[in-house]
Amino acid sequence: MKQVNQVFMTNDYNAFSNIDGNRDINQLHIKRLKESMQTKYISVPIIVNEKLQIIDGQHRFHSAKELNMPIYYIEVDGLGLMDVHRLNSNTKDWNADSFLNGYCKLGKKQYLLYKDFKDRFGFGHNEIQALLSNKTRMGGNRIQDFKDGNFVIVDLNQAIRNAEKITMCSKYYDGYKRRSFIYAMLDLFKRDDYNHLEFLNKLSFQSVKLQDCTTVDQYLILIEEIYNYKRSKTTKVRFY
Repeated sequence: MKQVNQVFMTNDYNAFSNIDGNRDINQLHIKRLKESMQTKYISVPIIVNEKLQIIDGQHRFHSAKELNMPIYYIEVDGLGLMDVHRLNSNTKDWNADSFLNGYCKLGKKQYLLYKDFKDRFGFGHNEIQALLSNKTRMGGNRIQDFKDGNFVIVDLNQAIRNAEKITMCSKYYDGYKRRSFIYAMLDLFKRDDYNHLEFLNKLSFQSVKLQDCTTVDQYLILIEEIYNYKRSKTTKVRFY
């Protein structure tokens, strides 16, 4: 057995600091941790770098600080924000918003634009990433690139135009933010035989036909039926 990292203990809370870009403190999480600590304080150490910046355990740190309890910590040289993300990428409380806010705090332009887009249209992260990357399916490394800080917006103006067109459907369909519907619309926007204004016109008096679907293909079948309403046999189109 070999000792690798020593556990230290201190009550000098001012010696520590949060690393720039880390997620915001969740006060509800702090409250729950404090209640647990008051019942029994288990000395689980936080992890810090050589500057005593907290890499893992900032909620444990703040909870112990508020209760005037000692801080147990392990110091590992050379750790930074990317290591914070790696440590937390598989935990349920480190979600896409945590990554987004962290990279925005670091001033990453692509993520600042991403956040503006998200705030403007209110779509979920998967849908926004599809719009901004101009890809309708989840394949590739899109999600991991987002977590690693490497997400790239392909064409912001095109993404805005597509999001606006999808939002226009909200007048007739409450499920316009559903993932499969958005993916279906992105497929259609790439087709030369699809006209969005024509679809909206047809949808305006056939909105009851557009029901929530599970898959992209199911949406394409319904949209095809709505779109072909009153079209002659020779002008009907196939979307699926």
